[in-house]
Amino acid sequence: MRLENLQIYQLAMDIGERVCEIFVRWDYFAKDTVGKQLVKATDSMAANLSEGYGRFHYKENKQFCYYCRGSQHEAVTWLRKAERRGLLDSKDFRPIVADMDIFAFKLNNYINSIGKKRTIES
Repeated sequence: MRLENLQIYQLAMDIGERVCEIFVRWDYFAKDTVGKQLVKATDSMAANLSEGYGRFHYKENKQFCYYCRGSQHEAVTWLRKAERRGLLDSKDFRPIVADMDIFAFKLNNYINSIGKKRTIES
C-alpha cells in the first residue's frame, strides 16, 4: 500500500492544510508567536508519518509514529492557546480539534498494526 492511500496520512495532510488556511489570516504578531508553532506541529504530523513509512524496519516506523503523536499533542496545545487568545473562533476551533481526536485514535490503531501481516486502519 502506498503512503498516500493511508487514511491516517490523508487526515494529517488535511489538518495541516486547514490550519495553514487559518494561519494566513492572522496578523504578524499572531503568526510569529502561535502561528508558526502551530503550522510546524501540524505539518510535522504528516512529515513524521512519511519518514517512518519510508524506514526499512518496523521499529523505526513506530518510533516516527510516536514522534507524530507528540506533534499531534503539541498542535492541540497550540490550537487551545489560539482559541484562548481570540485567534480562533469556535467554528474553526471545534472541527479541527474533533479531527485531532479522530487522528489520535487512528494513529494509535496504525501504530498497533505496524509489523503485523496486514495493516488495519479504523
